[in-house]
Amino acid sequence: MDVTEAIQGLGEPRLLETIDKLVELHIGDTVALPQLLVVGDQSSGKSSVLEGLTGLPFPRASTLCTRFATQIIFRRTSIQTIDISIIPSRHSSKEDAERLTAWKKPGLTSLDRKTFAQIFEEVNEIMNLRGSSPSAQRSFSNDVLKIEVAGPDQQHLSVIDVPGIFRKVTPGITSPEDIPNIKNMVQQYMENPRSVILAVISANVDIANQEILDMAERCDPDGQRTLGVLTKPDLIDRGAEGSVLDLLLGTAHKLNLGWSMVKNPGQEDLNREDEIDRHSVERAFFRTKAPWCTVDKDRVGTDSLRLRLVELLTEIVRKEFNNVARKHFVVGIRHLAHCTSQVRTDVNQALKTSEKKLEALGPSRETKEQQRRYLQTLATRFQAMTAWAIEAQYGSDDAFDLNYGLRLATEVVNRNRSFSDDVWHKGHTMKFKQTPIAPVCEVSYETIREGPVPVVIPDIPKPAMDPANTRETSNPPNLDDLLFNERIHATPQDGIIEWLHDVYNESRGFEIGTFNASLVPIMWKKQSSKWKDLALGYTSDIISISHNYIHDLLEEICEDDRIRKNLLAIMMDKLIERYQQAIDQTKLILQVERSPLTVNHYFADNMAK
Repeated sequence: MDVTEAIQGLGEPRLLETIDKLVELHIGDTVALPQLLVVGDQSSGKSSVLEGLTGLPFPRASTLCTRFATQIIFRRTSIQTIDISIIPSRHSSKEDAERLTAWKKPGLTSLDRKTFAQIFEEVNEIMNLRGSSPSAQRSFSNDVLKIEVAGPDQQHLSVIDVPGIFRKVTPGITSPEDIPNIKNMVQQYMENPRSVILAVISANVDIANQEILDMAERCDPDGQRTLGVLTKPDLIDRGAEGSVLDLLLGTAHKLNLGWSMVKNPGQEDLNREDEIDRHSVERAFFRTKAPWCTVDKDRVGTDSLRLRLVELLTEIVRKEFNNVARKHFVVGIRHLAHCTSQVRTDVNQALKTSEKKLEALGPSRETKEQQRRYLQTLATRFQAMTAWAIEAQYGSDDAFDLNYGLRLATEVVNRNRSFSDDVWHKGHTMKFKQTPIAPVCEVSYETIREGPVPVVIPDIPKPAMDPANTRETSNPPNLDDLLFNERIHATPQDGIIEWLHDVYNESRGFEIGTFNASLVPIMWKKQSSKWKDLALGYTSDIISISHNYIHDLLEEICEDDRIRKNLLAIMMDKLIERYQQAIDQTKLILQVERSPLTVNHYFADNMAK
């Protein structure tokens, strides 16, 4: 059995078709999919390696270097055909996606170098890449060029080629900003935990200077899914072959998948007018050139590398899709339920999440009329939920059981009760009840004639400081400047009689047999001094409860984060205005209630007694 027959025997058409279809549906953006990934520097010979593996005549002009990812798919079919298309990036606008999808090159029977170069020029133009037109500004694209090659002699293989990393800017083509951008793009592909990284490096460059290996080590620190490919063995300095041989044999910089070496055509071969058989030249090189002729044949040559790649791809796909080879793939993720692997679990989970989000988005709302109906639906649901929340009809919707913050009436009633308790137990400064004590002094007519009597106030121990918070909820975002959060002394003080004597002696005038009328407002303001903090703390809590209710209800009825945030932003000005009115009303009530003015006849009757 020759290499080609072995490769064809190892291929898994159903498996690879499944993976390729998932890539086309952008499932790889959500779930990591098995894939072979070719990476390397622009000067590493990556394109030539890819040409040797695929047989496709990749363009060599610097202006046509790979500036987008390329998915190359080989399938064994009875009819020879080549189809080329573009898979738009998931972030493309609707117009760009339609334009890119409409571009196709179907039904090609062959692909020579000149035709392939023309196709690359068209792709650069359709992707609006710099150099293709005066108005083009992008150096690289996240869109994917898809090349499907089918025929009776093709082996089942699928690889993804990404742009090569570079350090030197090409005027008019790339910019300094593109250097880190392309590294990030390549690294995102390499971070896929189910990808096999085909790291192409030049054998004539010190491995310590190979940046692509550093990137591979960061994404694959244990070297479990990295296969090293050494190029340009004919350019290795004399005497340096030993270190490269150690690398190839795995005694230096060991990788779990090992190392391979290939020899690409040299510049002299490329400049020849007549086409050469690159594979024959390569086989002759590894058969005659020392020390490479002593290396096992499965480690050198493009043929052995291709065989190794098919084995790897088949292995990882079988691992992730255990029984999929016995079943047909039907367009749509829903039909992947037969898979018995982690990929199936990941895809189904992502599907459920996406379906839930899609259902929450509601019907299409492209036109103004559809948008108006959508907002009316939200408003109707908001109004109905709020009516049930105020009337405590929590059985009307399951949302009340899932989020107790929506039980508005209960939240307010509970806060009313705690406010009432706070005012009853903590609202007064001095305690009214205390153990009776002996009179401080007894004043008679005789003693008054002899002159003023000093009033002696006994030392009364002050209570320990016990500050208590007047709030039971935290401030919602953006309301810190509006709401109050003061602390009070929770325990009223003892010694009210002594305090009254003190106030009386500090405020007495020339009245006969009575007391100064100014004593009442003085004592009343002192006794009710905690009311302000308690009342404003209570009002702030009610505002917080209401605001959190609005936020939670919007989350319940509108799962579109962008629309929800916009609705809340529109409502915010009016809400803050209402909240400020509630604060102002509380302050007005405090001003009225803490004023000593009253027309209550019970107060006058009690004073007369």
